[in-house]
Amino acid sequence: MPDQIVLEARNVSKIVSSPEGPLTILADVSLSVRAAETLAIVGASGAGKSTLLAMLAGLDSPSTGRVLIAGVDLTDLDEDGRAAVRGRHVGFVFQSFHLIPSLTAIENVMLPLELRDRRDARRAAAEALEQVGLTPRAAHYPKQLSGGEQQRVAIARAYVTHPAVLFADEPTGNLDTHTGQRVTDLLFELNRSIGSTLVLVTHDRELAHRCGRMLELDAGHAVS
Repeated sequence: MPDQIVLEARNVSKIVSSPEGPLTILADVSLSVRAAETLAIVGASGAGKSTLLAMLAGLDSPSTGRVLIAGVDLTDLDEDGRAAVRGRHVGFVFQSFHLIPSLTAIENVMLPLELRDRRDARRAAAEALEQVGLTPRAAHYPKQLSGGEQQRVAIARAYVTHPAVLFADEPTGNLDTHTGQRVTDLLFELNRSIGSTLVLVTHDRELAHRCGRMLELDAGHAVS
């Protein structure tokens, strides 16, 4: 349902201790994102982008406020509970790929399916690799792949479970301009075909403007 809110943050703040006293990393940020929307979170280095992403994805807990994914309030869950929600509803693409070096491309893509006890894991992973144009590289290990190829494997792994929300943290940060463009095109193409919500953290304004909406952070405060 396109009007369904799949991701929501309500007055989320993150405050940490420092030698100078409490330090506010995020201050009272609220947002809601609907199914299949694309949202860019932008801001200068240190603005709180990655911290907000970690809160939204349930990788970290806010000091105050609440986060809901697919209607589930993460704030009420322990780490195991949040991990279960991530496993069911969330995909990730990181700047540094995060592939497992000892697994081939297809085995990396199979991993989230095997964690769900999917009997068709290999077939579904093969289809995902075909979607990102990497069928000939299925048996290659990460060290045998270029940076762009590794990121395409990571995208296949993120989308293979058809997550409600896909979080991408500086997905082109380690890639040259041409390769980054191809990876970006792929992210948006799969977003459209699968209907996952895409939340993209980037400092690249051109990339951010490809998203339907933009949230700008400045020193932990939402300014747009």
